[in-house]
Amino acid sequence: MTITKNMNGTTLEIALEGRLDTMTAPELDTELNRNMPASESLVLDFSKLDYISSAGLRVLLSAHKVMSCKGGMKVTNVNEIVQEVFEVTGFSDILTIE
Repeated sequence: MTITKNMNGTTLEIALEGRLDTMTAPELDTELNRNMPASESLVLDFSKLDYISSAGLRVLLSAHKVMSCKGGMKVTNVNEIVQEVFEVTGFSDILTIE
């Protein structure tokens, strides 16, 4: 998985490419924990994310909890495969998806 990070003012923008699974979720978790304290909001771009596993969902849930106390978090450009995972797991009711 490739993580591309950008700070746009106080908004942390992270684009993911590849698979967010058991092997790559710790890398995203580390990146988020390193950068979220200085951020007011978080935007995750999933336009190039091919797959998400339960390990990836745990990282998203953790980030959502932190960012809900701040300016919020949104997930953008979700493909059909990832959207189906969000719907089956109930994450589509929790996350702001655009």
